[in-house]
Amino acid sequence: MALVIHEDDVNEDTIEEAIKHECQSSSKLPRNDKSHIAALILARGGSKGIPLKNIKMLAGVPLIGWVLRAAVDSGVFDSVWVSTDHDKIEEVAKAWGAQVHRRSPKVSRDFSSSVETIQEFLEHHKEVDIVCHFQATSPCLHPFHVKEALEKITVHGYDSVFAVVRRHQFRWKEVEKGSGEQTVPFNLDPAKRPRRQDWPGELCENGSFYFAKKELIKKEGHLQGGKLTYYEMLPEYSVDIDVDIDWPVAEQRVLRYGYFGKDTPEVVRLMFCNISGCLTDGKIFMSVSGEAMVSVNTRDTTGLRMLQEEQVEVILLTTEKDPIDPALLQKLEDRIKCKVEKVGKEPLNDLKSIVEKKKLEWKDVAFMGFDQADVKCLNLAGLSAVPDDAPAVAKKAAKYICRCAGGSGAVRDFTEHIRLQKQMAKSQREHDRIDRHNF
Repeated sequence: MALVIHEDDVNEDTIEEAIKHECQSSSKLPRNDKSHIAALILARGGSKGIPLKNIKMLAGVPLIGWVLRAAVDSGVFDSVWVSTDHDKIEEVAKAWGAQVHRRSPKVSRDFSSSVETIQEFLEHHKEVDIVCHFQATSPCLHPFHVKEALEKITVHGYDSVFAVVRRHQFRWKEVEKGSGEQTVPFNLDPAKRPRRQDWPGELCENGSFYFAKKELIKKEGHLQGGKLTYYEMLPEYSVDIDVDIDWPVAEQRVLRYGYFGKDTPEVVRLMFCNISGCLTDGKIFMSVSGEAMVSVNTRDTTGLRMLQEEQVEVILLTTEKDPIDPALLQKLEDRIKCKVEKVGKEPLNDLKSIVEKKKLEWKDVAFMGFDQADVKCLNLAGLSAVPDDAPAVAKKAAKYICRCAGGSGAVRDFTEHIRLQKQMAKSQREHDRIDRHNF
């Protein structure tokens, strides 16, 4: 399927209601039994449309990471799995909190069905009673979607549930060219064409997820049967990516409606940014006279100034082993008008006291690092990022991976991401103050 997004389907009242759901706790759902509930994402390495599509970066996160984050944070699963045949996908899946089932070549072919792959998974994991199959290509999934849909099985007694979206599209019969046959409408009377507000529309599968009990999958060979129901998702969350042309559109939708984690900051008040590897490319240039020089991209410094103008304090970080000359650091400090702090082998030990002194929480902090020493800070900060050329260990810990390398626009990329999050939070606060029922 290709990406289908209808901006006029976005309803402000329903958005407000959806956001209220997100504020609920992520505690376990009430359970009528002790069934083992497993989340399962199928991620084959041989995608024909987009090579290794499932781990391609979307808005700074591997595509599969968006769904895994929502599944893990929902708190309702006894296990979270990715079924794959590819080493790189396995590595990314584990980094995002999933266990990995290595599928056999038999169910890794181009024509292998999802049901066959799930049946093989169940043969190897007999403890599983309910399978919650998520599509990696649906990156706008939130934990509240997962919890509410699963309740239909665990609380209300259904055997299977799948995701749908409401569409307001009139459908017509396709006719073969040159046949002389006339097309006819499937779902409207042209003589009594309704206004949009007078027609409830139709429910269509959006492919986001399919939940089913093990018995149904093994005995009947499909995911939609028994006592069956659907879970309706809002149009803005119904994003499905299948071809490259979908990517930039989906990225904008994810940045606005995606799930960024339990502690998404409403306002970033402080940003820590490493100089070497982030603001610079890590190179030191030496003149004939022995003078040291570094290269700083003006796009990056402009991005930092833009944050400062929005009342975000910026602190640049250097280490004792950093080869940058103190005189250069002073020039950098004067040029960008921000403080430079020297940190030790464990940056977190030095930065904790700064955060506490400013009476902030780490959810109010943005951190940009580059290497293994930064991992703890990358994990702890409300927003964190690394340049595109950062080592794998740092990329695994970061919440956002920039499109550019260090010293080549990565800092500007991250500052734009921070500003977007701030704008979204401000817009939501203004939205929440409006009494739409008495508008």
